[in-house]
Amino acid sequence: MPDFDRLLTENLSLAFGVLAGLVVILLIVVLAQSVRLGRAVRRYRDLVRDGEGGSLHDRLVGSAEQAVHATERMREIEALHATIEGRTRRSLQHIGLVRFNPFDDTGSDQSFAIALLDDDRDGIVISSLHGRANTRVFAKPVADGSSPHNLSDEESQAIRIAVEGTRPA
Repeated sequence: MPDFDRLLTENLSLAFGVLAGLVVILLIVVLAQSVRLGRAVRRYRDLVRDGEGGSLHDRLVGSAEQAVHATERMREIEALHATIEGRTRRSLQHIGLVRFNPFDDTGSDQSFAIALLDDDRDGIVISSLHGRANTRVFAKPVADGSSPHNLSDEESQAIRIAVEGTRPA
């Protein structure tokens, strides 16, 4: 230990210089951290104080209320979407039309068969036979693209056009 004391006494000014340098560096670090802490405290106070935007609690409550409202609105929209989709499936979506001339003594294709079907291929097929003396109209139900009644070639073709979405060749 006497050697250490002698070494310290001989280099006392150097030891004080090193310690003073360390104290200055620590002081600078403390001041920098103090400045950073002050900024963080100011930002925190700005966030939680009750000003124009309200307090943090008010903002969080408002956000939660908006989320609840958005969820309720989404449920309403989903219910409306289901209703509209159901109606759309039952609405006319597939139409097939065939014009023809059933009688040799009349001119042009004044007769027709039209199939009016929904998305499930249910609906009706209407036929009109136009003759010189009169015009007759027939309606037959269609379920899943076919009818329990006997269909003419033109009625079958109109249903095929409606179901397949193609025109006759």
